[in-house]
Amino acid sequence: MTPHNITIYSTATCPYCKMAKQYLQSKNIPYRDIDVGEDEQAAQEMIRKSGQMGVPVIEVDGKILTGFQQSALDKLLT
Repeated sequence: MTPHNITIYSTATCPYCKMAKQYLQSKNIPYRDIDVGEDEQAAQEMIRKSGQMGVPVIEVDGKILTGFQQSALDKLLT
């Protein structure tokens, strides 16, 4: 199985961000975490890609998911 290219745009205090990261960790799926609370450029990139200011924004192989939607995330990972 080819590994996915996953980026999670998150903040340190976001409970849904933590849930998304814990979910991926539980499946041993690597991802890149970008804290948009600390990185203004990354926050602008996230807004440009998703049209959203809220987190998490999860990018899987170029496809954007807003929020932690486990079933939608599972579909992108299969």
